Amino acid sequence: MSAGHVYVIAEAGVNHNGQRDLAFALVDAAAAAGADAVKFQTFRAAKLASRSAPKAAYQKVQTDAAESQLAMLQKLELPWEWHTELQAHARRQGIEFLSTAFDSDSLDFLVGLDMPLFKIPSGELTNGPLLWQFARTGKPLVLSTGMATLAEVEQGLAIVAHALHAEAEPASLEEVWRGWSRADWRARLQGHVTLLHCTSQYPTPFAEVNLRGMDTLANAFGLEVGYSDHTEGILIPVAAVARGACLIEKHFTLDRQLPGPDHKASLEPAELTRMVAEIRALQVALGDGGKAPQPSEWDTRQAARQQVVAARDIPAGAVLARQDLGTARCGTGRPATDLWALVGQRTGRAYACGEVIEA
Repeated sequence: MSAGHVYVIAEAGVNHNGQRDLAFALVDAAAAAGADAVKFQTFRAAKLASRSAPKAAYQKVQTDAAESQLAMLQKLELPWEWHTELQAHARRQGIEFLSTAFDSDSLDFLVGLDMPLFKIPSGELTNGPLLWQFARTGKPLVLSTGMATLAEVEQGLAIVAHALHAEAEPASLEEVWRGWSRADWRARLQGHVTLLHCTSQYPTPFAEVNLRGMDTLANAFGLEVGYSDHTEGILIPVAAVARGACLIEKHFTLDRQLPGPDHKASLEPAELTRMVAEIRALQVALGDGGKAPQPSEWDTRQAARQQVVAARDIPAGAVLARQDLGTARCGTGRPATDLWALVGQRTGRAYACGEVIEA
């Protein structure tokens, strides 16, 4: 990620449905849309969910409600042997390959791929041991904060700070907080951790987006903030960029009608392309914040601004009264703000009504 550039992650997630060709097609679609990275999810279902783990409500709607979360996840694993091929394919397409680990073994595997950063999902924000392991990789971290309280975000950051400085896992959470009290440990997070505001509902109702939560995170921790979006359409991620998001993550699919838990809340390729294009246009439109005439305005400025003119015929040597003076667009002459200072001055020559005043 670079300063001033909004990093767009096209989240393929589990929308490959366990099909190799579909996974590669998702990479192609993300690259064609102009995203910076395409991201998948790496996990061993048996380590991620127990046999008794329930599905989320949205998963029950989009998949067989009688099926367990474990059974659903087993069908959505991204085989390890596909990863290096997908990464190579992505780089040939000019896009970066990312994947999120949901268990320790998967993270160890992903470390070997030398990805540029690690995205930590919202569900693992409070998973202290895995979060600590993520931080120990030394890679830049993107930390999603869906479902979290501000206190939980701070705890997660404290765990990351501990991992960046300590050689061994903490013996207790108290040890983590002792480290967090050190300003130099907290400062280490600057430029290393990006926080993502997020609402973990698929799709997210607009009333629950709370984009001002981005401001809360930025003010509380002084870190760069982005937005992980689960709303329908592209309005909200583009609005997030307008509010200062430095990173946008958005789920996409080749077809929203495909079976699976996340397709319904995902963009299709044409929508993803439009989202990226609008974000890039908005980046340009945001400008540098300086208030000065733009290059294209100078001609308009000359044509649109008014100058001082004679409001009636004025003889030579007359003392100018307010009634003698008016303003009009002339292209040259004294600016309209000079009018007041001209009152009481004597003219050096006669002026016809509407003529530019030179006195």
